[in-house]
Amino acid sequence: MRVFVTGASGFIGIATVRELIASGHSVVGLSRSDANARVLEQLGATAHSGALEDLDSLRAGAKDTDGTIHLAFIHDFSKFAENGQVDKRAIEAIGEVLTGSGKPLIVTSGTLLAAPGRVATEEDPATPGLPRMSEAAGLSFAAHGVRAMAIRLPQVHGGDGKCGLVNWLFSIAQERGVSAYIGDGSNRWSGAHRLDVARLYRLALENGRAGVSYHAVADEGVRARDIAEIIGRHLKLPVVSIRPEEAPNHFGMMAMFAGLDGPASSALTQQWLGWVPRQIGLIADISRPGYFQP
Repeated sequence: MRVFVTGASGFIGIATVRELIASGHSVVGLSRSDANARVLEQLGATAHSGALEDLDSLRAGAKDTDGTIHLAFIHDFSKFAENGQVDKRAIEAIGEVLTGSGKPLIVTSGTLLAAPGRVATEEDPATPGLPRMSEAAGLSFAAHGVRAMAIRLPQVHGGDGKCGLVNWLFSIAQERGVSAYIGDGSNRWSGAHRLDVARLYRLALENGRAGVSYHAVADEGVRARDIAEIIGRHLKLPVVSIRPEEAPNHFGMMAMFAGLDGPASSALTQQWLGWVPRQIGLIADISRPGYFQP
């Protein structure tokens, strides 16, 4: 297949492009700069000039290819609602040109807010009312002749200093001089290595079913306290518990996520697509000396 990928030069995007090309697909990657274009060309992909806000570029990329993987998102949480609307408009532009085509469209969502307080499964519906509306926007096109799917991501790690929202916790610890968790730190986040995640995007593209949400989860639930202790070791900082009422002052805009209990299962995804995580786990990976560079 000739696949259009947004966010193709990003942390997960690069791994996904490599996975697709290694499996015999060709990739057209959305590129908003010459630097991004060079990255894509070095990977063996074709650069397609455009941006999330440039809806015509998205329509052209999706229309001229056999399937679309939408990975791009503007990760500025100070403008979370605004960026959620940018994402929604981008998905709608892509979906409109794919209507009636039967082509695959994979959008990206998250596991953390899928079913807070219990282990989320693929059968949990998209949570309404969130600033990021990619899942609901994308899956709506399953009723309009598009093989629309969603992949929910956990905290994605993978050997070059990145690990989803954990990076924000790392930066906050540097600024505050302590690595903190809320209460007893028993709240959990799920995780997965980006190479496993990339393989899931490829499997969903090839064999996924319209209207389904898949979970790219290897570690069902990693405790917040364990993450805080690893950050503390990397930075040689004290690890402390703070009260829930102190969280907004300490974590700022991250407070809405820091105390969430959001474990998730991928049992159904593994059954449906034959996907089995193979890479190093989150705790073992981010514990390695030098994983995070202060």
